[in-house]
Amino acid sequence: MNICVFLSAADLDDRYTVPAREFAELLGRGGHTLVWGGSESGLMKVVADGVQESGGRLVGVSVDFLAAKARTNADEMVIAEDLAERKALLLAKADAIVIMVGGTGTLDEATEILELKKHGKHTKPVVLLNTAGFYDGLRQQFQRMEEEGFLPLPLTDLVFFAEDAVGALAHLEESAGLQ
Repeated sequence: MNICVFLSAADLDDRYTVPAREFAELLGRGGHTLVWGGSESGLMKVVADGVQESGGRLVGVSVDFLAAKARTNADEMVIAEDLAERKALLLAKADAIVIMVGGTGTLDEATEILELKKHGKHTKPVVLLNTAGFYDGLRQQFQRMEEEGFLPLPLTDLVFFAEDAVGALAHLEESAGLQ
């Protein structure tokens, strides 16, 4: 399965890197392909290293203004002209999406993917990996949106919140009929 992961390119502490590395190793050992932003820095590097060292493939989609930071030994690397094209390519190359910890770029990617799913533009499973409770506030906001009628479909049809790497990958494999 090609699993797109949206995540930070920042250098983060162990409470985020250790679970990210665990997820990456599970993905690689499972024979999956990581589809990601292609960066050779921060958490993006941690995940790419873990997948590659565990036998998985790497498909990167960088963007023109970040091409100098792109991983040079990925199995495939595409350079998009801008962020909009990058997001479209990441979604097109993926069978499923995982949203890990990140900043405004990750949040932008997450909300666009969820908006497209809400409107039926894709039916791919989306998992929000809630490492160290990072997305507790976002989950609460989504629940309020659902309760107050802002979502045209149940929140559980839009996104699955996983508390750990094992739960995230298990949900994706179950959604794909691999379990």
